[in-house]
Amino acid sequence: MTLRLPDAHGALRAYEPRTEPLALTPGAPFTSRTVFSAAHVVADPYADTTPDSPAAVDWDATLAFRRHLWAHGLGVAEAMDTAQRGMGLDWAGAAELIRRSAAEAKAAGGRIACGVGTDQLTAGPATLAEVRAAYEQQLAVVEESGAQAILMASRALAATAQGPEDYLEVYGHLLRQAAEPVILHWLGPMFDPALEGYWGSSDLDAATDTFLDVIAAHPDKVDGIKVSLLDAQREIDLRRRLPKGVRCYTGDDFSYPELIAGDDQGFSHALLGIFDPLGPLAAEAVRVLDTGDTDGFRALLDPTVELSRHLFQAPTRFYKTGVVFLAWLAGHQSHFTMVGGLQSARSLPHLARAYELADRLGLFPDPKLAEDRMRTLLHLYGVTP
Repeated sequence: MTLRLPDAHGALRAYEPRTEPLALTPGAPFTSRTVFSAAHVVADPYADTTPDSPAAVDWDATLAFRRHLWAHGLGVAEAMDTAQRGMGLDWAGAAELIRRSAAEAKAAGGRIACGVGTDQLTAGPATLAEVRAAYEQQLAVVEESGAQAILMASRALAATAQGPEDYLEVYGHLLRQAAEPVILHWLGPMFDPALEGYWGSSDLDAATDTFLDVIAAHPDKVDGIKVSLLDAQREIDLRRRLPKGVRCYTGDDFSYPELIAGDDQGFSHALLGIFDPLGPLAAEAVRVLDTGDTDGFRALLDPTVELSRHLFQAPTRFYKTGVVFLAWLAGHQSHFTMVGGLQSARSLPHLARAYELADRLGLFPDPKLAEDRMRTLLHLYGVTP
């Protein structure tokens, strides 16, 4: 049996699906790297909502997916941009997600870190005092849940700050009061255009200096940094300048194998959206790396980069659509519906290519289920056998 998959030019091509998945089972905890998967949320497909309504979440399916990641040894980075934070999931929904996931992590013995932002500020321009207060409110929710905090980049701060000194003041204030070391998150404008000029400058060298100044002033309160700039060399240069004991968590969904593998001067840990669909395979690769077999690690993970680059192609912020699509094909949820109606954000040719690349990698636990669901989607779009 073959599928007729549309390409970017509207032509249909034959594809013969894989019949056997990779044999990937949970294994020992990681020893050489700390690895988080930024996890997606599962929408409630029966909710009567509109794209601008508050998110309706299927909590059972959402938490089941997190248990799947924990079972393979991955940590969960919760309420981040992969969970459609600021793209369908508002602060009220994120707070509920944080509380539920943190409780589930405790029950399952899984590692969890949660996003702290300012997205409750939705009524126009904010003052620096309001930005600080919004961060503080969210930090309190995360700390009370028992999760580690990830201080996310703030659209409100980007819009309000007049220069680097405002970033130093706000982040310094937050780090001084954080109960435990946090992860600082630098998300580039390719993921969120509203974050252009973060750290007080569109010059990335100047922005990097300010970012490092924040860390240098409070190294005891910074567990690590999560860098999502899709610039491997810049990340390498940055991690070499970090104070001793401060980790670099790569957020580079284009170059993660080489960054995690590292070089003779260091390596990156991982906090990645692509490790949502790649979870079991990524976990297997890290366990190989734990044995010191860098070549074996790269042999497993390098072939996944083509899929990741496809999912994260511009406009990069819509990568969540491909992530949820693959979760549906893999059987982690019963439908391809997203909060905010974001299932419409990618074209049929894009989704067809994502299916093909994932199928070739053996990512689907049940290839026949994935094939049947892909065939259903094609039929809905008018592609006949």
